[in-house]
Amino acid sequence: MPARRVFAFLAMVFGMFMAILDIQIVSASLAEIQAGLSASAEEIAWVQTSYLIAEVIMIPLSGFLGRVLSTRILFAVSAAGFTAASALCATAGSLEQMIVYRAIQGFIGGGMIPSVFAAAFTIFPPSRRNIVSPLIGLVATLAPTIGPTVGGYLTDLFSWHWLFLVNLIPGIGVTLATWFLIDFDQPHFELMRKFDWWGLLFMGLFLGTTEYVLEEGVRKDWFQDDLILTLTVVAATSGAAFFWRALTAEEPIVDLRAFKDRNFAGGSLFSFVLGIGLYGLTYLYPVYLGRVRGLSALQIGETMFLTGLCMFLTAPLAGRLMGKLDPRVMLSLGLAGFAAGTWIASGITKDWDFDELIWPQVLRGVSLMFCMVPINNLALGTLPPARMKNAAGLYNVMRNLGGAVGLAVINTVLNQRIDLHVERLHERIAYSRGVAVDTLAAMQQSLSRLGSDAETAALAKMAALVRREALVMAFGDAFLLLTVMFVAIAAMGFLLKKPGAPAGGGGH
Repeated sequence: MPARRVFAFLAMVFGMFMAILDIQIVSASLAEIQAGLSASAEEIAWVQTSYLIAEVIMIPLSGFLGRVLSTRILFAVSAAGFTAASALCATAGSLEQMIVYRAIQGFIGGGMIPSVFAAAFTIFPPSRRNIVSPLIGLVATLAPTIGPTVGGYLTDLFSWHWLFLVNLIPGIGVTLATWFLIDFDQPHFELMRKFDWWGLLFMGLFLGTTEYVLEEGVRKDWFQDDLILTLTVVAATSGAAFFWRALTAEEPIVDLRAFKDRNFAGGSLFSFVLGIGLYGLTYLYPVYLGRVRGLSALQIGETMFLTGLCMFLTAPLAGRLMGKLDPRVMLSLGLAGFAAGTWIASGITKDWDFDELIWPQVLRGVSLMFCMVPINNLALGTLPPARMKNAAGLYNVMRNLGGAVGLAVINTVLNQRIDLHVERLHERIAYSRGVAVDTLAAMQQSLSRLGSDAETAALAKMAALVRREALVMAFGDAFLLLTVMFVAIAAMGFLLKKPGAPAGGGGH
């Protein structure tokens, strides 16, 4: 491999790292951004939602754009636009400005993610994929995992503006490096004459409304909210129109023929499941540590850092095993590791802290790498180079959609199971009324300094304890549900074909 291409690819990987990191980098600092922009708790969620909606539209579109513009132009423009949008985010003085700038940042930055996957499986020969695949797998999974940690540190040490300013110098470097070094392919501007504008409209409506419904549905009680119901209808209608265009247009926005390949279809399913494990668990653990343990954003980030460390240390091992183990075996081991970690976590109590979370975090970090590396090879390793750009977009959007679906399901389970456990705990309190009365009396005695308000305060404290225990039990249920899912799909990897020598690689 020429050194020029190696450096170009490394610059692309770093650009992808920035784009994926920015999904989660704001999650630990939303309270500070909310205060800075004078937004409500409900409104501030759009700082993250606008980025996700815009990104999920761009990722599948990037396959067509990569063919029209070439990897060089698409990636350099994406990196430059992402960097400029990051600067705009840091200067935002209102929530409306921040939402617009974040949407631009997510849309333009989304073009970098699938471009890296496509390049890895077209410019590198098969003999180098046991090095390249762990690298992109590490970046794709490590970035969202450490996002809250990085965001917590930057906000604590400086201000929330640095969540975006930190992208400027690296972004300029990536833009220049990719513009001057990438020489993988040539543009085909003539394809723009066949651009399917209706397909773009239907795809944007379909993916955008679907992402919004999944993100906001839980908070708005799903179809009890008129907007969620309306957008669900829009998603279903536009989705049907998008698939019709994708199957009938002369040059579709997204070529769905890649799903005819059994390995790509199966690998995309596993990518969807990996998205649930990646984004779902990145969400569950911090929510527990914040709502139950009362840790700050910085403390949560420090607690969660162990997963990122395990991923970093496991990546070289995963690369070496790729050349010795059947990738389907590695995938099954990774999913089994996920299941073991969530099974341990299903026994969670209100007292769990860093020590109790060591093994769940270690298993999650190791399993992410044991899953991501073989999934990449199984899904993309058997496709010809001509179909790689489009397939990489579809493959990556499946992981993002898996994360969105996973978060929606997890939040729904938490909400429903909390109510169920509160009801059951009330029944137990009524059944063992003597114990409850004694406990309440002890609380009232400890609050006697409040005088006549002691009884009311004691009742409020008892209700809070019941609610907290119900929340912890709901977390256990969510972890158990994830365990069942990982166990159920662990053996399905053997339904895929073991990839042999790929159809291409080494200079397109």
